[in-house]
Amino acid sequence: MIIYADGACRGNPGPASIGVLLTEDNGNKLMEISHSIGVGTNNRAEYQALITGLEEALQMGAQEVDIRMDSILVVQQIKGNYRVKNLQLQPLWQRAMQLLKKFSSYNIRHVPREQNSRADYLANRALDGIK
Repeated sequence: MIIYADGACRGNPGPASIGVLLTEDNGNKLMEISHSIGVGTNNRAEYQALITGLEEALQMGAQEVDIRMDSILVVQQIKGNYRVKNLQLQPLWQRAMQLLKKFSSYNIRHVPREQNSRADYLANRALDGIK
């Protein structure tokens, strides 16, 4: 299963939202998620999008996930290349790592925004209040 995840924020902090697209490996769309998460930072929104995508993938019975995000910070923190210094992000990182351990394997990679455009659209749609 492929998870495309993105967070959005207007102001930092400010109103925040997430966008998640779950697809089969062949690209067939399984689920889209687009909703507000209240006031927060962009990095918090990025982590919440990842966590939501992982939770949904587990509920769907996925054993392996390929995660694609345009957040260099989140990707590098999950890979262990960057430390999680921000105290508010630490619990989100811990939750993401707990969820990742439930999969038989996972891959996370940074992709350009253009390759994450649907998740970006979904996150921004939630900020705009479009259902």
